[in-house]
Amino acid sequence: MQVLLLKDVEGVGHAGDIKHVAGGYASNFLFPRNLAMPASEGALKQAKTIREATERRQQRKSDEAKELAARLDGQVVVFKAKAGEGDRLYGSITGHDVAEALAKVAGTEVDHRFLVLEHPIKTLGEHEVPVKVASGATAKIRVRVERQDEEEQPAR
Repeated sequence: MQVLLLKDVEGVGHAGDIKHVAGGYASNFLFPRNLAMPASEGALKQAKTIREATERRQQRKSDEAKELAARLDGQVVVFKAKAGEGDRLYGSITGHDVAEALAKVAGTEVDHRFLVLEHPIKTLGEHEVPVKVASGATAKIRVRVERQDEEEQPAR
């Protein structure tokens, strides 16, 4: 049975695609959930409209991601932390900590999952952290970890 997918269906196709599926799958799963409709002349016109809308939405998301990456690129985030011998921190600075500090510096929310930080930062110094906002939109920020004076309170 030929159907027009109204939404992305994993393992079948993307919104706007015309696909051949089993009749039972279409009538028992796709149609009741409004994921697809039977392919007809009107459906073909609707498919074109859906595809164009999807392309515009993807382009807008890509533009927003590139704008965010440009705003974040080159930002410096400074942490003060207690350190012991060999400039090793007593604790560590995680992706959550960096994302919170970056949000304050950049003025926009940054999801900690965007940060490509394989391990928490455990040493003093300057660390370069890539921020992968979306595919093709990557920024590099610098995280500077400085020694906290004994009298200072943590600046987190």
